This record gives sequence, C-alpha cells and structure tokens, in this order.
Amino acid sequence: MLEAGPGRVDMNDHYDFINFNRFRPYVIAHAKMEVLHTGMRWSEGPVWFAEWQCLLFSDIPNSQILRWAEGQPISVYRAFSNHANGNTRDRQGRLLTCESGARRVTRTEPDGTITVIAERFQGKRLNSPNDIVVGSDDTIWFTDPDYGILTDYTGEKAESEIGRCNVYRFDPRSGELAIVTDEMVKPNGLAFSPDEKTLYIADSAASHGPEFPHHILAYEVYDGTLRNRRLLAEIAPGIPDGFRIDVDGNIWTSAADGVHCIAPEGELIGKVRVPETVANLAFGGPKRNRMFITAGSTLYSLFVGTRGALRP
Repeated sequence: MLEAGPGRVDMNDHYDFINFNRFRPYVIAHAKMEVLHTGMRWSEGPVWFAEWQCLLFSDIPNSQILRWAEGQPISVYRAFSNHANGNTRDRQGRLLTCESGARRVTRTEPDGTITVIAERFQGKRLNSPNDIVVGSDDTIWFTDPDYGILTDYTGEKAESEIGRCNVYRFDPRSGELAIVTDEMVKPNGLAFSPDEKTLYIADSAASHGPEFPHHILAYEVYDGTLRNRRLLAEIAPGIPDGFRIDVDGNIWTSAADGVHCIAPEGELIGKVRVPETVANLAFGGPKRNRMFITAGSTLYSLFVGTRGALRP
C-alpha cells in the first residue's frame, strides 16, 4: 500500500531478477522505494541539477515544471510551461525543454529568459517535441512525435504540418536543424551510450494500437549521422517512453510494470516494480546513484547499486 503523502512504499518484492547474477550487483536489498510527491496528472521529464541538489520534472497536463529538493516543500519552477515534456541540460548547465504545447525546443538562460532553439523545419511547425539529449560536441538531439497535437490534454490539438514523426539534430554552431531518422512511427525517449558511439531511441507507437512498435532501437553514431539500425529490445508490458543509461552502459527504461534494466547487448536482466505506469527516470543525488522515477501521478525514488552515466 502507498502512504497518502511523501514517505516510503512497503514493497519487499519490488525487484524481478530475470538474470540474477547480472542484475544482483545493481540492487540494494535494504533500500526502499520512496514516494517523494504525488498529485500530478502525468509526470515526465526528470532532470537532476547537482549544484542545487534538486530535481526538475514536468507535469504535462498541468503545464508546469516542478522542483523537488530533499527536505523542502515541492515548488513550481515554471508555471504555464507550454505543456513542457522532456528536459535535459546542455554542457553549460542550462535547462533545455521540449514544449509539447508550443511545439518547440527552448533553452533557459542563466537570467531566466527563454531562447527558442527549434520550432520549425523547412518552414513547417514541428509536431510536439518530446525528449531530448545533448552530445559532448554541444549538438542537441530530440524526438518529435505527434502526441502533443493529437489532443488538448498534453498540448494543443492540431494537424501535423510536417506529416511525419522525425528525430532531429540541432547544431548550435551552424544553426542547422537536420533529420537524423524518419523511419519511426512515434519516436520518444532517447539517450547516448557512455562513449556516444550508440544512440538509443524508443518507438512507443503501441500506445495507439498493439500492432504498432513498442521497442528500443540502437543506431551507430557517425559524424553527426545515424547508421546500422538494430533492434535492441521489445518492451512489454506497455511501451518504452523515457530511459537513462548507467556507467556500465545498461539501459534503464520505463514500462507499464515499472523500470526494466536492459544490458547493452539487449538482454533484459531485471525489473524494478513500480505501482504506476512509468513515463521516465533520471539518475541523481550526490553520487548519481539515486533513481528518480516519474510515474503517472507520482514521483518516486530508489537508491541503486550503480551510477548514472556522467551526462545530462
């Protein structure tokens, strides 16, 4: 049972060991899952700020970005966030946000002003940018499915001007916005491997029918382009939404029954059971060994036996 407010979840069986020997090192047996905040309509986009020791995350339908810090009341970092979805940080520590409602990607400057990074491709409005990651060369990669224009709940209902769902790469030096892949139905979460030689991208189209994809693909990254696509893993139950990578290259991904831990070659080695459908997660805390999980109406956390890769 979940407690009514912030506290702990009594879930002694919240781990599933698919491959015991491989998953056991990542489990801290006495660490309990904690409820940090609840009451959101659909929580998403967690990103850790080490210098402030706080987590920012989105409540998409309520069009807010919230701020959590240990021992402090939850607060609103940004109201009227244009249905902010995915968040990350650039190499200068600035917040980057996918605004589903405004159909754009923005950067928050140190003085709080907002700079638009991308909102159109070849003169046509983007669909609804969803998730985002930054390379070590400062390039910005983001997915652009149509979730935010399908209804008014997480964006603004509209027709797609582009007519397809793409993954983009933005080069801040040249200002060029380029499609890196257009072969997915609904591209969603994405993350680099620790060495940046691989980009993982989720296709979560099964949200709109069981006949559609619910998998994570892996691409080789070569000179700003993607090649040699391969299927990493099918995610079930549910769909892969957001995910993060640990220092060993494991992919910790959202699913309907919690967080799945997938080894770099694609083997599902274990699961963290969560009482709500998971949308996304992030590693944080002073040692990057605390997993923050956005799941439906609730923000959870769990200490694990690994660290998040040192990147946003």
